[in-house]
Amino acid sequence: MTEFLRIYLRDQFALGITWRELARRARDNNRGTELGDALAKVAQAIAEDVRTFELIMRTLNVRPNRAKAAAAFAGERLGRLKYNGRLRSYSPLSRFLELEALAMGIEGKKILWTTLGDLAGLRARVPSVDFDDLLARADHQRNTVEPFRRQIGIEIMTPTHQEN
Repeated sequence: MTEFLRIYLRDQFALGITWRELARRARDNNRGTELGDALAKVAQAIAEDVRTFELIMRTLNVRPNRAKAAAAFAGERLGRLKYNGRLRSYSPLSRFLELEALAMGIEGKKILWTTLGDLAGLRARVPSVDFDDLLARADHQRNTVEPFRRQIGIEIMTPTHQEN
């Protein structure tokens, strides 16, 4: 295994932690709604993807970089401080930005699974991982998030939208 692949795996693991925490935050911010129910499933699936990624790293004898993982966790927490139109309550813009970031992360994850499975040759080296299934799961996650992302985007970005 190349040192570049080791670095790539550690970096991607840290990003996975970021997406997992973001999905959990979005889920928690939308509990009791249809969106919250959808995000609960997406958050669970993303957590499973992170566990799968940990399995890949263990199989390849690559330890996560604790500093990168901690920085990713802290960075996601710091991102919560961004002003999104309201100081003390959850903003519709916050909801949209969470969904937008999740959509980007899921698309990035599809690239990740293709890179690892095909370019890095891990389909053969880690046969216990079904990269096609991971790609299908990512597609399902993306399809779950997208209708909500679009609807909320339309609601907050069109002139007819009324603030509550």
